[in-house]
Amino acid sequence: MLCLAPCAFADIASDLEDYRSQKAALEAEIKRLDQRIKSTDSLSKEEKKRSQVLQSRYQADLLRRRAELDSLQANIRKQAGELQSERNRQARAQSASDHIKAYRNAMGKILAEMCLELENLVAQTLPWDREDRVARIQALRRDLETESAGTEEGFSRLRSLYAEEIRFGDEVVVVSRPMVRKDGETVNARVLRIGNQWMVYQDDEALRFGVLQRSIGSDGNTNYEWREDLNFEEKQAVKLAVDVKLARKPPQMVSLPLSLSISKPEEI
Repeated sequence: MLCLAPCAFADIASDLEDYRSQKAALEAEIKRLDQRIKSTDSLSKEEKKRSQVLQSRYQADLLRRRAELDSLQANIRKQAGELQSERNRQARAQSASDHIKAYRNAMGKILAEMCLELENLVAQTLPWDREDRVARIQALRRDLETESAGTEEGFSRLRSLYAEEIRFGDEVVVVSRPMVRKDGETVNARVLRIGNQWMVYQDDEALRFGVLQRSIGSDGNTNYEWREDLNFEEKQAVKLAVDVKLARKPPQMVSLPLSLSISKPEEI
């Protein structure tokens, strides 16, 4: 037994040493694991902190973007309202423009019809520059029908033509010009026109006299011809009227017989 005791003690010592080595290894492993846990905890805290920062930034960015989106939506609604208002204004302006255009077109047609009526009236008046007067009216009517002349221009020109015809009907003029008598003879004559009511002539020698009279042809057109078989009273009235107009005699009232009117005696 005494011999076995040292061996037993040696085995126990060896086991203790192994246990101590295992304990030291376990403690080292525990220490290493603790360090890893602490390191992991530190990383986890930093990651958590970083995640919180990112989450905070995300929330702030989300709120900012929502605010911007709300602002954009408000601006879109505002711009849409303004756009609709502008469209409404443009629609009203277009409607007014169409109305004005239609009114101008209608006025142009009315003015063209008035030109035609005036043209027909002038074509039946005394043959005193009648072709030129009718040509001016026809030119205006063509411009109105082709819309070469606007409503304002057409109205202004037509007003001028009316004024010319009114002045033509009111003025008293005398001109010296060669004229062809009824028998075809050409004489130098002084032609006196008193508005649209009288047109007479006398030659330079005061020997030949005539009065322009109107007649209606079989076709319904108005014709004018000289009546030259004047009596002594009619000739004296023509001579006196011409002399007064030429200032050969003092200003005075001159009574012209009705037989010198452009209307024939049976029409008076």
